Amino acid sequence: MISSGPDLFDQLDQGSGRPLADRMRPTSLEQFVGQPHLLGEGKPLRQAIASGRLHSMIFWGPPGTGKTTLAHIIAHQCRAAFISLSAVLSGVKEIRAAVDQARELRRSEGRPTVLFIDEVHRFNKAQQDAFLPHVEDGTLLFVGATTENPSFELNNALLSRARVYTLKALQAETLGQILDNALQETRGLGERGLHLESALRHMIAEAADGDARRALNLLEIAADLSEGSEISRAVVEEIVAGNVRRFDKGGDLFYDQISALHKSVRGSSPDASLYWLCRMLDGGCDPLYIARRMVRMASEDIGNADPRALQLALNAWDVQERLGSPEGELAIAQAVAYMACAPKSNAVYMAFKAAMEDAKRSGSLEVPVHLRNAPTRLMKELGYGKAYRYAHDELGAYAAGECYFPEGHGEPRYYAPTERGLEQRIGEKLQRLRELDRQARGELL
Repeated sequence: MISSGPDLFDQLDQGSGRPLADRMRPTSLEQFVGQPHLLGEGKPLRQAIASGRLHSMIFWGPPGTGKTTLAHIIAHQCRAAFISLSAVLSGVKEIRAAVDQARELRRSEGRPTVLFIDEVHRFNKAQQDAFLPHVEDGTLLFVGATTENPSFELNNALLSRARVYTLKALQAETLGQILDNALQETRGLGERGLHLESALRHMIAEAADGDARRALNLLEIAADLSEGSEISRAVVEEIVAGNVRRFDKGGDLFYDQISALHKSVRGSSPDASLYWLCRMLDGGCDPLYIARRMVRMASEDIGNADPRALQLALNAWDVQERLGSPEGELAIAQAVAYMACAPKSNAVYMAFKAAMEDAKRSGSLEVPVHLRNAPTRLMKELGYGKAYRYAHDELGAYAAGECYFPEGHGEPRYYAPTERGLEQRIGEKLQRLRELDRQARGELL
């Protein structure tokens, strides 16, 4: 799509058949609602847009927070041509065509061009690189929009040439204001004289879950279903029933929430743990995914402080597979609450990491001869297993003073039990065994 900045919103105002969300798109900073951390008085982005001294930028945030609208406002403010591409539908060919258009407009009319790329994270490296030279030489002012973390999805060359602005999900109060504007303004539903109780407006705002576009779509459906000038509670309840929360499986919001659940369990907060569990389930997360992650939490953050946590996590996973929802989800909730309250230890996790690093660093050290099995006559003749001390034949079933590491490797200690839960007793036992080792080696010396 290509259009001129000054005429853009005149074009948008035409056509009564356009969706309400499109008709209510702000045409200036004064009409824009939300994102005060970016567009409040004195904020850098507001000053840049108001002054017309713009730079390439990337808007990162959830759907319906104003990314596309801001791109339109920027083009309008600096009286620039506006070229819009969708990374889902466009490739290098379309980028080159946009560059050619921008060059022609600069040559013939002397006007700058804003190249807006929606879902820019879907461009591969070659596609991202295709327009970089033209951003650098001033042919294009690049504005990208993405719902994914730019630091993961965009290449460094593009990130170094554009400033990232993070847009936040809109609060219910802000969405309520947007709904009021749509009910009052003639470009919205103002001519119909509709009335919506504040409690029902709040219900729609809550169901929209931070998304202005969704809020306006719900309002438009409610208006179409209403008879007369009053939007009834029955209509509102009908349209918000079964509304799905924002939960981008595989995206930032997904991983942010599982991170919050993990950290709440680790932080011994059963209430917060259950909250994030329910947020994920309410958003449509597969309960089996959560069950698998809980097994990891049990080993990483509880470990031998309470080994029952691992078994309980496995049991919850099994119940979910056997019974499905909602019975299985209750078992998962039981395990989450138990694990949050359990004593915590990452000693095994840290010991495993240290041992793995040591194994990689030390190379292929030979197994000591006395620790090798000798199933054949040749192996016996070579001394395999000779002088091995069978622990069960020793006092206390412990071969005091024995070394089980490769020769010359020493005896590094990876595992340091905490003083919490069962690990406190494990630590006391290891301390006693090490004292026996010292005594035995002193006798041998």
